[in-house]
Amino acid sequence: MDSLEAWPEPVVPVQSLAEKDIETIPNNYIKPESERPSLTDVSHPNTLRIPVIDLGGLAEGVVECRATMKAISDACRDWGFFQVVNHGVSVELMSKMKEIWRAFFHLPMDQKQSYANSPTTYEGYGSRLGVDKDTILDWGDYFYLHLLPFAIKNPNKWPSLPSSIRETIEEYGSEVVKLCELLMKVMSLSLGLDVGDFQEAFGGEEVGACMRVNYYPKCPQPELTLGLSPHSDPGGLTVLLPDHHVQGLQVRKAGSWVTVQPLPNSFIVNIGDQIQVLSNAVYKSVEHRVIVNAEAERISIAFFYNPKSDLPVGPARQLITPDRPPLYRSMTFNEYRLYIRKKGPRGKSQVESLKAA
Repeated sequence: MDSLEAWPEPVVPVQSLAEKDIETIPNNYIKPESERPSLTDVSHPNTLRIPVIDLGGLAEGVVECRATMKAISDACRDWGFFQVVNHGVSVELMSKMKEIWRAFFHLPMDQKQSYANSPTTYEGYGSRLGVDKDTILDWGDYFYLHLLPFAIKNPNKWPSLPSSIRETIEEYGSEVVKLCELLMKVMSLSLGLDVGDFQEAFGGEEVGACMRVNYYPKCPQPELTLGLSPHSDPGGLTVLLPDHHVQGLQVRKAGSWVTVQPLPNSFIVNIGDQIQVLSNAVYKSVEHRVIVNAEAERISIAFFYNPKSDLPVGPARQLITPDRPPLYRSMTFNEYRLYIRKKGPRGKSQVESLKAA
């Protein structure tokens, strides 16, 4: 863990660069030509849409419930991403979360810097991932915090301004956990497992949950950089509250980048690497990235539902057959997430490294 104690270079908040009204971005944000978004990506994004699923069908008749479960299973197999509507989380609470975090990122810089994070836990206010020196950085700032398990939650590391932010985070986290628990049941049943098998494999009531609030300032040269480099999420399940007014999230599909167009009051859900491992690659995590905008800032709130940190996760034994042997070796989430903490986002190289010999 020694290599994770400190950042290799001074951390400069991207927001502080954007507020100087610079016309060109610093060299350490310019991606290699092969990794840059094309002008088409930035100005005329692909309009192919990820699946949209109405979760209200789960509470209706047998036919509607089965159709909704199949839609979720198909999306997990074919896309790794889907949007959900009628998800049970208060629309007012969703709006309040975005408003309150936007207000936080517009506080004076010294107030935000008082929560500056380190690579040890990433909890707090930050602007980079990975401890490799001289790496090309992403055009975005973030605030990262833990919600579960309660033993590691430290509200003192949460912002105290705006005044109701802590209570709002608590309420929002509680609601999104319920949504994740529901989706875990559906995914488990859809694979022919018992309803609680996925949850049990994640540690039952001892799961982990954390949140990363992303702030992407305006960028004078969006065609040269990215808000977040291509990666698959290392955890279990991600529920993203997007900016419904400014697009930015892109998902890799069949070698192309598809720009997600959020529906009003929707969440974007994606499969993380731990679900890919647990399902023995029936469900797949998918690379995604974020493009930035010259005209508008963007905020999104990613909620991560993860396995208990010291519990080994491997392919579910019920999904292992002579025709489909285990594709991955077991590893704890604590061990697994060290990769991205050291290297930063690196496509799907992390989960690929787990493949059994």
